Amino acid sequence: MRYKVSIKAAGIAALLLLAGQGAMAQVKQLSLAQAMELSLQNSKQLKLSNAKVEEAVANTREMWNNHLPDVKVTGTYMRLNNPDVSLKMKTSSSSTGGGEEQGAVKVNQVAYGIANASLPLFSGFRIKYGVESARYLEQAARLDGESEKEEVIQNAVAAYSNLYKAHIAVSLVKENLNAQKQRVADFSNLERNGVMARNDLLKAQLQQSNIELSLLDAENNLAVTTANMDLMLGLDDNTRLVPDSLGYLKLEDAGTLLQWEQTALHNRKDVASLSYREKAAYSAIKATKGEYYPGIALTGGLIAADIPDLLTVTNAFNAGLGLSYNIGSLWKTGAKVDAAKARLHQVQATEGMMGDQVRIQVSQAYHNYLLSVRKISVYERAVEQATENYRITKNKYDNSLSTTTDLLDADTARLQAQLNFATSKADATTAYKRLQQVAGVLK
Repeated sequence: MRYKVSIKAAGIAALLLLAGQGAMAQVKQLSLAQAMELSLQNSKQLKLSNAKVEEAVANTREMWNNHLPDVKVTGTYMRLNNPDVSLKMKTSSSSTGGGEEQGAVKVNQVAYGIANASLPLFSGFRIKYGVESARYLEQAARLDGESEKEEVIQNAVAAYSNLYKAHIAVSLVKENLNAQKQRVADFSNLERNGVMARNDLLKAQLQQSNIELSLLDAENNLAVTTANMDLMLGLDDNTRLVPDSLGYLKLEDAGTLLQWEQTALHNRKDVASLSYREKAAYSAIKATKGEYYPGIALTGGLIAADIPDLLTVTNAFNAGLGLSYNIGSLWKTGAKVDAAKARLHQVQATEGMMGDQVRIQVSQAYHNYLLSVRKISVYERAVEQATENYRITKNKYDNSLSTTTDLLDADTARLQAQLNFATSKADATTAYKRLQQVAGVLK
C-alpha cells in the first residue's frame, strides 16, 4: 500500500516539475525570415569572417603606409673610465706652419643624439603594386565573407526545415494516437460484450503502443531540433519555437538550368573572390619585379653631441638624396618572380576548377528542386489513395469483410502518407533555397 502511495506521490511531483518547466519556457512564433536574420546576428562563423576582413583592411593600410616617411631617433649617454685623450690641433700662433700639441683632456662621459628621416621617391614600383595587391586581397576577403553569409543562411533554412518537420510529425502522430485510443476503447467495449475476439483487441492495443513510441521519438526529435535552433539563433535554452507554415511553404518557378548557370557565374561571391585574387597575384608579380630597380629616397637628419671639456655639436642639419641598390637582386629576384608566377598559376587553375564546380552544383541543386516538386504531387496523390483505401477498408471491416489487421495496416499507411506529404513541402522549400545559394542570390 505504501509502495503504491509513493508511486503516486512521485508521479504527482514529476508532473508538477514538468508543469513548472513548461511555465518557464518561452513560446516564440518564428518565421523563416526571422530565423535567417537571427542566424546572421549570432553566427560565430561570420564573426571569424569579419575578423579576416579587418585583417585584410589593416594589411592594406600597412602597405599604403610605405608611402610615408620613416623617422628614426636615437640617443646615447655613456660613462667612461677616464680614458687618455690627446687632442692634437694647430694653434693660431703657428704661423710658421708648426703646431703645438694640446695637453691631455680628461673625458668621463659622452652624450649624442641622431635623428634621420627618409621619404621614398622611387622604389621600383614595389610600393605601388604592393598596395594594389593588398586592395585586391581585401576585396576578395569581403567577398569570401559574403559567401560565408549565404552558407550561414542556408544552414538556418535547413534547421528551420527540420524544426517544421519535427512539429508536423508530432502533430500528426498525436492526432493519429487520439484516434487509435478511441479505437482501442471501442474494441474494449466490443470485447467485453463478447462481440470481438481478444486477439483483435490486442492488435489494436499493440498498434497504440507503437504509435506512442513513435510519438516519443517525434517529441524527442522536436526537443533536440529546438535546442539546436535556440543555440544557432542565440535564444534562451527554454525557448519553444513554433514555425510559421503559412509564409514558409511556397513553391517557386524553377526556370531553366541555363538561366541558373548564368546567374551563378555572375553572382557567386567565391567566383568573384578568385577573380580578385588573380588580380592580386598579377600585382604581386609586378611588385616582385620591382626589386630589379634601385631605390631613391629624400633623406634628412639632425646630429647633436656633447663631450664635456672637449666637443659640443648643435644644429648639424643635413639633407640630400639617397640611392640604394642591392646588386644581389640581379640573380636573386628571378626565383622570387617565378614563385609569384606559380602562385598566379595556382589561382588560375582554381578558377577553372571553380567554374566546373559551379556548373555541377547548380545542376544538382536544380534537378533536386525539380525532383522535390514532383514528389509533392506524388505524395499528394498518395494521401488521397491512402485515405480512400482506409475508407474502403473501414467499410469492409464494419461489414465483416475485412480483418482488424487490414484496418490497422490501412491506418498506418494513411499516417505515413500524411507525414511524407507534409515533409515534402519543407524539402522543396529547402531545395529551392539551396538552388539560390549555389547561384549566389540567397538573401
